[in-house]
Amino acid sequence: MQMNDIPFGTTDWSTVEPTEHAGERGYAYWRTRRFGAIRVRMVEYTPGYLADHWCTKGHILLCVEGELHTELADGRGFTLTPGTSYQVADGAEPHRSSTASGAKLFIVD
Repeated sequence: MQMNDIPFGTTDWSTVEPTEHAGERGYAYWRTRRFGAIRVRMVEYTPGYLADHWCTKGHILLCVEGELHTELADGRGFTLTPGTSYQVADGAEPHRSSTASGAKLFIVD
């Protein structure tokens, strides 16, 4: 990833308007900023959320609150809790997320 032409700045995520994204169950609320080709998001999943698709986009993802379960298409599963993260490349391993109790994530892709 190249990070070019991005001046120093700060983000107060509470002032970024959320967008609602329905899952197979529940909702994801994205607060999104773009810096050139880089998308940075603070995402909140409602309790019971299950993604409606297998994602092949690469991410660096940090769990800020709650608990997030990520299932890979090959059957492996991983659980993130606050302070844990995962990273995956574009097109590397299809994955989808769910949460029983809700989760808040910081995502760069």
